[in-house]
Amino acid sequence: MRVSPQRSRLRLNGDAVLRGTRAGALRGLRLAAEHVLTESRKRVPIEEATLERSGTASVDESSLTATVSYDTPYAVRQHEELTYQHDAGRTAKYLEGPMTEQADQAAAIIAAQLRRSLRG
Repeated sequence: MRVSPQRSRLRLNGDAVLRGTRAGALRGLRLAAEHVLTESRKRVPIEEATLERSGTASVDESSLTATVSYDTPYAVRQHEELTYQHDAGRTAKYLEGPMTEQADQAAAIIAAQLRRSLRG
């Protein structure tokens, strides 16, 4: 009995893969930024919650970068002034601390979304 060789053909749609990967990266960046913002809001100095409510997470799709920011006239001063007294659990460096501490988790969130996008 003669067995004929089995052939397989794989077609890779590179453009679709790149689109999916980019979409996964954007989704991951958005989720990671939201995660850091959530952790940061737990520490932001709070009196009337104006500073906390001003926090936003955004993604620049063209450069694939995420930003977490607070937008009040005193946000930077509150972040940098280490001598200010705050309520328990609230502190200066309310954004820097969570960004550093959550870096591994943020990377894991992005990686999970990239993997998800590759599974299609």
